[in-house]
Amino acid sequence: MSLVVKTVPTKPYEGQKPGTSGLRKKVKVFQGENYTENFIQCILDSSDGAVAGSTLVAGGDGRYFCKKAAEIIVRICAANGVSKLFVGKDAILSTPAVSSLIRRNKAYGGILLTASHNPGGPDNDFGIKFNCENGGPAPDHVTNKIYKLSTEIAQYKIVDGLNIDLGKVGVNQYTVNGAPFTVEVIDSVADYVRLMKEIFDFERLNAFVSGKKTGTPLKLRIDSLNGVTGPYVNEIFLNALGATPNSVVHTTPLEDFGGLHPDPNLTYAKDLVDTVKSGDYDLGAAFDGDGDRNMIIGRKAFFVTPSDSLAVIAHYLECIPYFKKNGITGFARSMPTASAVDLVAAKQNKECFEVPTGWKYFGNLMDAGRLCLCGEESFGTGSDHIREKDGIWACLAWLSVMEHTGKSVEDILKQHWTTYGRNYFTRYDYEECALEPCNEMMTTLEKTITDPAFIGKEYSSGGKTYKTKIADNFSYTDPVDKSVSTKQGLRIVFADGSRIVVRLSGTGSSGATVRLYIDSYEKENVLGSASETLEPLIQIALQISQLPKFTGRDAPTVIT
Repeated sequence: MSLVVKTVPTKPYEGQKPGTSGLRKKVKVFQGENYTENFIQCILDSSDGAVAGSTLVAGGDGRYFCKKAAEIIVRICAANGVSKLFVGKDAILSTPAVSSLIRRNKAYGGILLTASHNPGGPDNDFGIKFNCENGGPAPDHVTNKIYKLSTEIAQYKIVDGLNIDLGKVGVNQYTVNGAPFTVEVIDSVADYVRLMKEIFDFERLNAFVSGKKTGTPLKLRIDSLNGVTGPYVNEIFLNALGATPNSVVHTTPLEDFGGLHPDPNLTYAKDLVDTVKSGDYDLGAAFDGDGDRNMIIGRKAFFVTPSDSLAVIAHYLECIPYFKKNGITGFARSMPTASAVDLVAAKQNKECFEVPTGWKYFGNLMDAGRLCLCGEESFGTGSDHIREKDGIWACLAWLSVMEHTGKSVEDILKQHWTTYGRNYFTRYDYEECALEPCNEMMTTLEKTITDPAFIGKEYSSGGKTYKTKIADNFSYTDPVDKSVSTKQGLRIVFADGSRIVVRLSGTGSSGATVRLYIDSYEKENVLGSASETLEPLIQIALQISQLPKFTGRDAPTVIT
């Protein structure tokens, strides 16, 4: 049957500007007349015709409206001359899996349907993100072009009569305006599992996890938070690694995540933390809605900060076959992330880059062969096997380190701190604040810290004194393409290396989310309490930023 393209008149919507990880709004916004259609058309139009005859990948985290949006993508791709579209079964594909599929199939790009770690359901959040041909998030010049097109759009193209069963794996072939169009509904898990088996020694990990090596199965608690990683977790940890069935929980992707908040941190993954704290577990891990973030905890819920997690993996990278085979190039971290990995890089004589928040900034360095491991304090860790952060990969890396050292998570960390010193770190999140006062706060704070008189000032709290050394609004020049990114977060660096960073998040769907980052390096005092060690600096940060005044909050929503 030959299908016909229909051109539909439309009008622009305000505010279709992609943030750090795509466009995120409430579901009801995406359900507005032509809202989703407009944005998908603008993504395709940003290619200047390059999508014609191309291959694309589409899928998402299974949240509410995901399947409906995937059906819209199929029809609009058909109308715009796309040659082939890979779609995950039931529109399910983790963000790392999309990145892998783009790269393995040499696709033009991928459209991801996710709001990541934001809540799901009819009254909560949805999102659409475009990843380009290297498998990574579209760079600024692409997202800026998409946004510009969204302010001018007058029509979109769609094939109304194209109906497809996304619940059935198989190849579907059509003819659209005389040209062939193929939609391949694929097993959501198979390609990603194959990639993990190319990276890690599954035989050794199976012996370790199943107990064949030690005589006792490893006691795991892996929590998918009813997000996209459930099927991947079942296949990898249960079927491939031989973990006991009770090692995994919440592995069915649900449209509202079963009421859980799919953000793997100490606040929203409280069930995991409480269970591991009170139970007999060697390792606990949680992943976010779309599978790119992770939290790692050890016995009795010993918490591994993302900054420390990155540094530990960097130290032991050669115990993972992929890196032993391909070699180790450089490391990188986002600017707000504590500089623990910098110390590992210095010891190994490797390059270490400090980039703005957003995984897209790592991509150029990876493509240029200068970076093989990177991470963000926002629970993101990954390597150059794809161009996204990867939660399950991080957990497998930790299992590899545990198997290699024969040590517990806590002992691995304590040994690391003894070797390198410790970067104490915390993040305060103030979510869904009023936007205008937060913008005023950032403007006021920037004026304060960029005043020449600010440098050299001393601030005291709790018996400790800190002297300001550097203060700016962080900017970044890409070493590869020389592009410049400005206004990436306000930072204050003190003479002892301690830092205060304040920025507005780009991943919220409404209002403003203020993030306050505090970190301080200690060479000798490595076994102290993070909250106690950082308390003086936290009070100084609240004083300088006037954060309680501008947000109207006397406490953060989340403390990491």
